[in-house]
Amino acid sequence: MSTADLDLPATESGATNPSGPPVGLGRRNRRNRRIPISVLIAVGWLALVLLAVLAAPLLPGLDPLRGDFAHPAAPPGAGHWLGTDADGRDVLARTIAGARASFAVAALTVLVGLVLGGTLGLAAGWFGGWTDRIIGFATELLMSVPALIMVMIAVSLRGPSLPVIGSLIGLFTVPSFSRVVRAVVLSLADRGFVVAARMIGTSPWRILRREIVPHVAAAAAAFAFTATTVAIVAEGSLSFLGFGLRPPAPSWGGIIAEGRTTLGSAPWISLAPAAALCLTVLAANYLGERLRSADQKGGPAR
Repeated sequence: MSTADLDLPATESGATNPSGPPVGLGRRNRRNRRIPISVLIAVGWLALVLLAVLAAPLLPGLDPLRGDFAHPAAPPGAGHWLGTDADGRDVLARTIAGARASFAVAALTVLVGLVLGGTLGLAAGWFGGWTDRIIGFATELLMSVPALIMVMIAVSLRGPSLPVIGSLIGLFTVPSFSRVVRAVVLSLADRGFVVAARMIGTSPWRILRREIVPHVAAAAAAFAFTATTVAIVAEGSLSFLGFGLRPPAPSWGGIIAEGRTTLGSAPWISLAPAAALCLTVLAANYLGERLRSADQKGGPAR
């Protein structure tokens, strides 16, 4: 009697496993569930930067404003791991403090974009008709405005501060959040579980809360990483151009701008924050792409 006669699942080596799935299939599933090393590296870098931002104020040796006047523009060494700037301030401490400013702007940007853009996208995709047309016209109008120039003008009028910069950058991410959420809502509107909920008389608000929003959250979370990279780059650009935080308050763009005049003699002043900015943007963007790819492959399941 063969395994075919008993109708038992066979493994890759021909053995059977009557109590569960094929052993070979189980090994393949475990391999597929492994987290790629690139994802671990990206998450590890962002976690390291966030940990440094949170722990830096508790460490007495990392004061971004204290100058070591005996060692101005000193190269990386034991006393200053990333060297000092022209005023003797520790580049590592200033780079970590600059990360605090970038993360604060990014968090506020995502909050504003997600709340406003998500709400508009839900309304446009769910109600359609004139609601969709009005919201679409408003978002297209906002997208036609040169964002960076408008932020520079507003900062000049209101003064540079993290709440002002983060809110303004977040306002210009509203159209993108709205379009992402609207597209997901439209893709779900004719799904069987939504149609069934309507047929049994479930209220529209309950359908939105219980059936639509959980699926929208995955796509919005993936795009939030993209918005984070936009916010970090925009804040760095504003600081580099002189429209960010006023010196001596550190920000990545401001530190890079301060060190550009000494690139030939002290390149570490600009290279350290520039490398931190690039790696952070790369990690966040990569994680966003991975989440977006996983969401598209999985799709809404019911």
